[in-house]
Amino acid sequence: MTATVRLTEALISRASVTPEDGGCQDLIMSHLKPLGFECTTLTYGPQNAPVINLWAIKRGAGHANGAPTLVFAGHTDVVPTGPLENWTSHPFTPSYRDGMLYGRGAADMKTSLAAMVVATEEFVAANPQHQGSVAFLLTSDEEGPSVDGTVKVCEWLQQQGERLDACIVGEPTSVKSVGDMIKNGRRGSLSGKLRVQGVQGHIAYPHLAKNPIHLAAPALAELAAITWDAGNDHFPPTSWQMSNIHAGTGANNVIPGELVVDFNFRFSTESTPEQLQSRLEEVLSRHGLSFKIDWTLGGRPFLTRRGPLVDAMAAAIKDVTGIDTELSTTGGTSDGRFIAQICPQVVEFGPVNASIHKIDEHVAVADIEPRKNIYRQTLERLLK
Repeated sequence: MTATVRLTEALISRASVTPEDGGCQDLIMSHLKPLGFECTTLTYGPQNAPVINLWAIKRGAGHANGAPTLVFAGHTDVVPTGPLENWTSHPFTPSYRDGMLYGRGAADMKTSLAAMVVATEEFVAANPQHQGSVAFLLTSDEEGPSVDGTVKVCEWLQQQGERLDACIVGEPTSVKSVGDMIKNGRRGSLSGKLRVQGVQGHIAYPHLAKNPIHLAAPALAELAAITWDAGNDHFPPTSWQMSNIHAGTGANNVIPGELVVDFNFRFSTESTPEQLQSRLEEVLSRHGLSFKIDWTLGGRPFLTRRGPLVDAMAAAIKDVTGIDTELSTTGGTSDGRFIAQICPQVVEFGPVNASIHKIDEHVAVADIEPRKNIYRQTLERLLK
């Protein structure tokens, strides 16, 4: 059994359903401190459900002269298991079947964390006078609200004057085989809760009421048909989708007084949140609606073009696997959206994502060491 697999097993064995860390960061620190890492634990959030974060850095010999800092970023929390009886083996007991390692967090993203740590151990051992700096930014609040995790650590890093030059987030990005895709950007996410006001009344006397469903329907249809932008070479067009609609008291003879609609924009770099908000509100106003919107900006889009980080990772993937990796910005959001606000180069790379968040989550055992080797080669190409 390799060091990477041993550490993966130990991490999976620590139940860490968000926002719990389950002792994962302490375990990781026990590997990093002997290498000379300065480790800082940052705890945020409510006392009854605290979020544990870790910033750890080993400064290179050339740090004072501007040598780059490469950050490994990730999360130690996992999503809930779902019904235990539906799992073939216990989700927090690492199990092997048919060449696969099973357990909650196996793909998302405890094997990535283990691979990053072991890659760092090997890199430091082989290059004790490495010029660039290596850092880890870990949180137990990625699968949850993401308000007391990476975003708070990034604010703290800015206050400390810490410089980040490149970052690899260990999210599961591969599609069919390890290394076939890395994410070099993500779309932004802008959500809203729309409340359209009407006048409640008896359904037999519609002239004495105002039905917000009827009033809002034409506006909602227009919003669903809008082309918000055409996207660009790196991003698909911005999309607008409704996720929930609710109105009514439950009775079939009462016209409701309010309609509530939850919606979300996934937007490219061709649009700003302010532009999208303004255009949407203009449509609602033009339809004469009485409305209120509570807006939530989940994250702005980011893009890392070809350069030192993308080129180093692509070359490492090619050398280890023989694959010419694909750059992609598809999919949901990640903590990369926060890190990109303080770091000019951010990419995501990790295992095959087919089983993430599912019952019997797993990774191929044969993919674990190649992933560690890709991380190590990237360190060597950027920091040696």
